[in-house]
Amino acid sequence: MSAVPPQNRLSSMEETVEIIKEIEEEIGKVILGQPWLIRRLLIALFSKIPYAFKRDGEERAGCGHVLLEGVPGLAKTLAIMTMASTINARFQRIQFTPDLLPADIVGTRMYDVGSKSFRVEQGPIFANIVLADEINRATPKTQSALLEAMQERQVTIGEESFQLEDPFWVLATQNPVEQEGVYILPEAQADRFAMKITVDYPEHEDELRMLRAKLNETEVRQIINTDQVLQIREQISQNVHVDEKVKEYIVRLGRATRNSDVSELIQYGISPRAYQHLMALSRTAAFFNGREFVTPSDVKSIAVDAMRHRVVRTLRAEAENVSVEEIVEGKILGAVSIP
Repeated sequence: MSAVPPQNRLSSMEETVEIIKEIEEEIGKVILGQPWLIRRLLIALFSKIPYAFKRDGEERAGCGHVLLEGVPGLAKTLAIMTMASTINARFQRIQFTPDLLPADIVGTRMYDVGSKSFRVEQGPIFANIVLADEINRATPKTQSALLEAMQERQVTIGEESFQLEDPFWVLATQNPVEQEGVYILPEAQADRFAMKITVDYPEHEDELRMLRAKLNETEVRQIINTDQVLQIREQISQNVHVDEKVKEYIVRLGRATRNSDVSELIQYGISPRAYQHLMALSRTAAFFNGREFVTPSDVKSIAVDAMRHRVVRTLRAEAENVSVEEIVEGKILGAVSIP
């Protein structure tokens, strides 16, 4: 982690807790009745997930990317944009469409007539927070342009590779009901997301509050900057302990998705990469629950979101309309013993 300037340093964990509360309250001015959604986005942001081995003296770890799924009008995009507004960071929104090309995301090489040489024109992926709006509207070729950036935190254009700034956080939205002009997210792409969050309709009272609220008069303040995001992420990683028994529990949960007992419902279970994501998310969930150690309940609280997009159902499960959530909660979390 890069050195944090003195004026941006958080002196204690208590100060970190207060700042996170401020962020939640600020987002809550706009996103009404969905505190669980705000909490999960923050858990992903502040989770330190390793993605490669240490190179050139630098750790290779970053934020947990998030996929949000829900019908139109449930404030998925608004939640992401409001979250980005509380952070003094470079934000880019990319509207995915069928005619979008990989070069429209990562950039391209252009010929400079003056210098008689090629120069690199960087695309919108070169930002701290990237919103991939309606990601399933783009072709698989275009979706794959995000793979290197999300996994390696770098972009290759021509023969040159560029490191992306830390934090680098991708949040994508998709619509589950439209079937025309959409492309299913490939498994390799989906696996790069730490969480898939399903956004449902608000409660009656919350919808009434939305009608009463004056959104156009609401102002969202910047609370933290990128240096403080990195510091909070590091604080949680260093100060929240994960016991060996909890690690064993995570592995047993993962292996249960590949067990013969669920082979009639699950075609493919979760990968070892998912273990790293689940452990990092559980550590941050424990911090948000006011603890300096992870319990199995923290793991269970985030497991469905971490597995939802990774567990591939069989044709039988689809035909019988058994959801991934039902499988994970009933056949995995309900069956694996708690240490």
